[in-house]
Amino acid sequence: MKKFTLFLLLGLCLSFPLSAMAGGDYVIGSGDKLQISVWGSPDFSRETTVRPDGKITLPAVGDVAAAGLTSAALKKRLETAIAKFVRKPIVTVIVMEMTNNKVYISGGAINPGVFSLTGNMTLFRLLCQLPSLENADLIGAYLMRGDKILLRNFYPLFMQGKMGDDLPLMANDIVHIPSNAMNKVYVLGAVEQPQAVPWRYGLRVLDVILATGGFNEYAKKSNVTIIRKGKKLVVDIEDLLSGKDIKQNVVVVPGDYVVVKEGIF
Repeated sequence: MKKFTLFLLLGLCLSFPLSAMAGGDYVIGSGDKLQISVWGSPDFSRETTVRPDGKITLPAVGDVAAAGLTSAALKKRLETAIAKFVRKPIVTVIVMEMTNNKVYISGGAINPGVFSLTGNMTLFRLLCQLPSLENADLIGAYLMRGDKILLRNFYPLFMQGKMGDDLPLMANDIVHIPSNAMNKVYVLGAVEQPQAVPWRYGLRVLDVILATGGFNEYAKKSNVTIIRKGKKLVVDIEDLLSGKDIKQNVVVVPGDYVVVKEGIF
């Protein structure tokens, strides 16, 4: 079942193009290059760039606010303005170059950067396009628009397929994905390769021991200590492996130290 879910999510990742639009309609912004065509009136037709103040200028018409509008909305605004000079004008607005289509990635899980959106995009589709998220703390991640956080914790969306958390992205959104460098479980003592194991949701003590290569020949499986914020919990992995007490396979949390004691020979 888990494999089926993984393949399903991968298929979704690959089947959608990227986008910077919300609801499929690109929102014009400062720096965008526009082609304005007025049928039968070449004097009003021209290529123009949206200025930093969000406006464009047309002959006779003067300044027209364009930033924040879709092409369809700007078309209507221009037709109203040009109607003072041309009877029933027919205007076409084409976005030739897009600059108002950036999403900003921060947090340290991957190299921070500015991503141009080139098709319909949601948060899930963006995550599918990023480099490996192996070192990402998806639980600590969030999506910010302006000064509001729209979604915290990407784990249910990306790892569990909770598509109800998927949100359409808009220009200037911030996707913050912190590194899981601090989210590790440290395994020490009588294991094959003592190391820090990256934490993930649902990780248990036996999982982290196996991730280090398992117990070595000197391990005392009945005496494994979990140290958490100065407190100690001793678990008996021998009872777990023999099926006597599966409750010994306790969940670990970031920052735990799992110490496998050595037996006496």
